[in-house]
Amino acid sequence: MEHIWPAFMLIGLIAGIFTGYPVAFVLAGIGIIFSFLNGIPILFLSMGVQRIYSGTLTNWLLVAIPLFVFMGLMLERSGIAERLMRSLASLFRSTPGGYAFSVMIIGVIMAASTGIIGASVVMMGMMSLPAMREAKYDMKLASGLIASSGTLGILLPPSIMLIILGDQLRVSVGDLFMAAIVPGLVLSGLYFLYIGGVAIFAPHRVPAPEKVEKTSLGQTVWALTRDLVAPLVLILSVLGTIIAGVATPTESAAIGAAGALILALLSGNLKLPTLGGALYETTKTTAMIVFVMIGASIFSVVFRRLGGDAMILDLFNIHETSPHAVLFMIMLLVFILGFFLDWVEITAVVVPIVAPIVAQLDFGLPGDQVMIWFAIALAVNLQTSFLTPPFGYALFYLRGVAPDLPISTIYRGVIPFVIIQITALLLVIFYPAIALWLPIALR
Repeated sequence: MEHIWPAFMLIGLIAGIFTGYPVAFVLAGIGIIFSFLNGIPILFLSMGVQRIYSGTLTNWLLVAIPLFVFMGLMLERSGIAERLMRSLASLFRSTPGGYAFSVMIIGVIMAASTGIIGASVVMMGMMSLPAMREAKYDMKLASGLIASSGTLGILLPPSIMLIILGDQLRVSVGDLFMAAIVPGLVLSGLYFLYIGGVAIFAPHRVPAPEKVEKTSLGQTVWALTRDLVAPLVLILSVLGTIIAGVATPTESAAIGAAGALILALLSGNLKLPTLGGALYETTKTTAMIVFVMIGASIFSVVFRRLGGDAMILDLFNIHETSPHAVLFMIMLLVFILGFFLDWVEITAVVVPIVAPIVAQLDFGLPGDQVMIWFAIALAVNLQTSFLTPPFGYALFYLRGVAPDLPISTIYRGVIPFVIIQITALLLVIFYPAIALWLPIALR
């Protein structure tokens, strides 16, 4: 009975989320209601206000969030990605799976230069789905490919999720950016292997188009090189300055935002409606993230006051269970929550609760490396939340641009890619060097 109130808080949180009420207000409201029910002095909530001010509103690191969001939106609106998609499609035009490989490549490039999931999925859905349908692609495979490749931006830097994880876990965001590169490329490589296997063993699912616009190889290579320069320069300017230690993640985000503006200007797309739309979407996205973090601060302060930490420790029984078993229980919990919650909500609510547990476990790694490794494993896991029904955001982004595509087709299409993501997660867990090699090598 000693943990009854923290348990009721979690039940109330789940019930509140399913009402459809904004999660930020559900989090804060549950915290305030349970503080009154337990006679907690109202002055105690001032700790939550102090945490909101010092940990969120005045946190210099979190300034990188709106800057990276703005960078991604401006790059998407500049038309660079659309031109690159056409060049890649032209290069692979006569190859089975050519459109699929083009979508995967553009997904990796967009992930490393924007990190905006909704924009990536919508853009690739609008540009590639009609061509895939005309080429008689298996629509399950096509929809799963577009949805999954569009979510790579949540893992590959510059990732907004890694910024928030770094803030929550008190680890260097620069180290997280470096640690995420190899796992992100491993996951992308597994996607490529799957598509390559389908192209070899089931080419009827990804046939080459019957009608091909004839262009010389030289013209195609020139167009591809020209369209690759801009995003590569932007990627190098953002990640290169962080890895070289020249700029902090916040400063590199400012460099990326300025670079995206310049690219939009050079492409002739820096117009007032475009700039206004990008600013509006940036404000809306940033406000959503910040409000969830504020609500989570109030919830976690009250949850801990009522003994929530002790309840979680008893639940995982960390002193009598192997470290990897505890880690798998945490990962399973996060995976299940991903069916119903957004990554922002999971990160803001679950990470502060489980992070102290992970910090006490002995994985045979130095303490700072454990938290970096855990953050990357968590990021790979959280990526599945975009693809798992019933509330996978990427699935609904895709359905929004392809309303004639049955939702059941999209659900079935993402299953192989969710399995691939779980495979990548297991690789990161069992081989920590995948995540830790690059940040250690570059120190």
